[in-house]
Amino acid sequence: MAERGGTDVPGGRRRQRVSMADVARRAGVSSQTVSRVSNGHPGVISSTREQVLAAMRDLGYRPNSAARALRYGQFNTIGVILFSLSSTGSSRTLEAIATHAAAEGYAITLIPIDVPTQDNVLGAFTRMGELAVDAVIVIMEVHLLDTGTVQLPPGVHVVVVDSDAGDRYSVVDTDQADGTRKAVRHLLDLGHRTVWHVTGPQTSFSAQRRTQAWRTVLTEAGRPVPPPLHGDWSAESGHAAGLSLAEEPDCTAVFAANDQMALGLLRAFHERGRAVPDDISVVGFDDIPEAAFFVPPLTTVHQDFAEVGRRCVHTVLQQIRTPDGTRPGTDLVPTTLVVRGSTAAPRG
Repeated sequence: MAERGGTDVPGGRRRQRVSMADVARRAGVSSQTVSRVSNGHPGVISSTREQVLAAMRDLGYRPNSAARALRYGQFNTIGVILFSLSSTGSSRTLEAIATHAAAEGYAITLIPIDVPTQDNVLGAFTRMGELAVDAVIVIMEVHLLDTGTVQLPPGVHVVVVDSDAGDRYSVVDTDQADGTRKAVRHLLDLGHRTVWHVTGPQTSFSAQRRTQAWRTVLTEAGRPVPPPLHGDWSAESGHAAGLSLAEEPDCTAVFAANDQMALGLLRAFHERGRAVPDDISVVGFDDIPEAAFFVPPLTTVHQDFAEVGRRCVHTVLQQIRTPDGTRPGTDLVPTTLVVRGSTAAPRG
């Protein structure tokens, strides 16, 4: 496909865009060879490739990526539909996706959703379906992909993070349940009779999984299951929960569903004269960079967001490259319990 066109130059003249044929003449090769070099085809000897690349540089040739995409049916672009750019998990996962996609020669097209409603999700999928993308990664923590109303055009591959995708789409996520089990068992092994819990938002899929795992561990251990206190991921909600828990004389250990709420707990306990960890032990979830600098340093569950992002890219590329050989499945990234100064055996 010819790639001539015009660009403005000083003085109002139009500079003719360099074509593939121009590069071929300068390099002394065929247009087909230029095309193979432009598309990264491996079947070109090194000396010829360098000769063609030098001609491209000399002439200022820029391959027409849109034309190449139409010709080969591939855009080398991954779409990302994302809820809450401000959350730790979303931002760090997105960063990893962008990094690993770029390393594979893919660009990222981002559509953020401020309000997680079914209509907004449907609208985002519709817009993404109109764009030139080969695959879509959906990072959401609400239960909005199981209604059957969200569809993408055939040939667009989908990977979901932090939500239930049924059996339609592949899922890559942190092993939320196992991370919770590690946190709760750590507190029980220290000798605490039971563990109280500050949850994330009730609409959050990851919060639901953490609450369910917390309850299961206590039940299987034959321990009392205290009523959970509901938070919203914020330090403010953790602080409010902490003020209530500080009035519970039997509360000696708390598992917070994220580190920000754990920070609020620490502040509330300090205000009420409940020492951490002497009076109350606290465990968080995420292992944000600041967790090691809380007072005291926070024991927490480490999520490997970089690995989640890497596996998302790996999964969509596997679907793109071997579409007939992949089936939807769930890939869980392991967690690690990081023990710091906010947990200890109960007094007495």
